Amino acid sequence: MSRVLIVEDDVDSARMMAALVEAAGFTVAVVHTLRDARRQLALDQPELLLLDLQLPDGQGLELFEPAAALANVHVVLITGHATLETSIQALRLGAGDYLVKPVSPKQLDGMLSRIMRPSALSAELSSVTEEWKRSGRFGHLWGRSEPMQRIYDQIARVTGTSVSVLLTGESGTGKELVARTLHDLSRRRNSPFLAINCGAISPHLIESEIFGHEKGSFTGADRQHLGFFERANGGTLFLDEITEMPLELQVKLLRVLETGTFLRVGSTVQQDADVRIVAATNRSPEAAVAAGRLREDLFYRLNVFPMELPALRDRRDDISLLAEHFVAGLSQKEGAVKRFSPAALLKLSLYRWPGNVRELRNVVQRSYVMTDGAEISDEWLPINPPAAAVASEMTDGEIRIQLGVSLAEAERHLILSTLRHFKQHKELTAAALGVSLKTLYNRLKEYAADTEEK
Repeated sequence: MSRVLIVEDDVDSARMMAALVEAAGFTVAVVHTLRDARRQLALDQPELLLLDLQLPDGQGLELFEPAAALANVHVVLITGHATLETSIQALRLGAGDYLVKPVSPKQLDGMLSRIMRPSALSAELSSVTEEWKRSGRFGHLWGRSEPMQRIYDQIARVTGTSVSVLLTGESGTGKELVARTLHDLSRRRNSPFLAINCGAISPHLIESEIFGHEKGSFTGADRQHLGFFERANGGTLFLDEITEMPLELQVKLLRVLETGTFLRVGSTVQQDADVRIVAATNRSPEAAVAAGRLREDLFYRLNVFPMELPALRDRRDDISLLAEHFVAGLSQKEGAVKRFSPAALLKLSLYRWPGNVRELRNVVQRSYVMTDGAEISDEWLPINPPAAAVASEMTDGEIRIQLGVSLAEAERHLILSTLRHFKQHKELTAAALGVSLKTLYNRLKEYAADTEEK
């Protein structure tokens, strides 16, 4: 039976929470001071600690000292206001969540349903990391590149908490997949994950879709409708394209984040909001604030834990892995195994991918359909010449050749300069120059022989 320790100086509030905890089938201990809390933790460490921030003999946060004191305890802070500072404190100290006074029985029940020791979460993250090392998959994400490793590290850091996350990055970089991975690795995994595109719903309907409405609250409302907040209860709500949300609705969202409650359209009865918010935008949120498209106070409330996803052109090492993953999925679904040729993989790696991973997936699907045999060639891949894509990426961009230099010497200078630019990567050099790999090797062999003779 799981053990719960309540550290709360308000006797009535502590008694109410203890009764709810016991009714849920847990053993519970109650203390009212820091001193008694330390004594109880030393005697019998609980699975869950409900910790008031303000206690008669000090701050509840003092229990986190030394740093490892609560390393294997699910800590939930109890506060009078769910401020941005509270969220940051919870994240910095390792608390998994917080409850706002007066504590809602519904929210407390949800918290109890998600009890899981931090060590159990760490073990699962270790398993996910081992899978990534083996196959390149981390949750719903694929990639071995350094930029993606940074994303995985951030996911591992924030997944054990319920603080708000703001994802930024270009369209097609996989923001919803990051949100789903965060959900699946969190304590909320057994509750719903719901996604809503704030830019794809009519401004006249979006409030009803998010918060729900009562029967008769407006023309056409012939029945009660539960919004995303209620349907995602206990789970995660992904708000995509948050900068497209109407400003008047942003005010109401801010209130939900600060109070943990909301009203259905046409109702005066407050509903508890027990969800974790992950928001996303392909715009610069700072620019959206400056342009008046995003409320500054909402931005700071969502931006507790920011994550910027890399564009596909900034993680070229992952392109082949992603392409092979997509084509393997198609092969399994369609019953015909196909693979990319080396030349096709090289061409994919040189394309700039303005549509990012989403565009790559679409290109793989098209090339799979258009290929009759087992090997997918580069015939149906994006048409921009590899050399043009490479040239646009070159920082030194140009070489100078004096008039009167022989054609052979000019060719030598061009080949060796291009090879240096690509850090001796011969396949990329050959593709950029528009020659075969065999031709490049023959030229380099000639140049090496000329050097030895001199």
